[in-house]
Amino acid sequence: QVQLVESGGGLVQAGGSLRLSCAASGSIFRFNVMGWYRQAPGKQRELVATINNFGKTNYADSVKDRFTISRDNAKTTVYLQMNSLKPEDTAVYYCNLSPINPMSGPGSWGQGTQVTVSS
Repeated sequence: QVQLVESGGGLVQAGGSLRLSCAASGSIFRFNVMGWYRQAPGKQRELVATINNFGKTNYADSVKDRFTISRDNAKTTVYLQMNSLKPEDTAVYYCNLSPINPMSGPGSWGQGTQVTVSS
């Protein structure tokens, strides 16, 4: 099993910044994708950004040029630097770790961390 522990959420004013962290432990797939998803009240969970072992990144259009995802492979930790935050970024942010090859098994989710952006 994989355990994901998130930290760094909180309350910030519009235009401010936050940095989320997610540390993975346990039986981690050698080749994996780590990422962040978010879910706002009454909405479906959506992708924010992902990064794989090789540094390939993927961003939602709504966060490009504002958010930066990075990872420390030695620590199996992923970070999300969020700048120029907007009220519409308010959501519970979830960390995910999945195998690059979906046939290798299911991904794992963290417990979520609340990000609230006030106007």
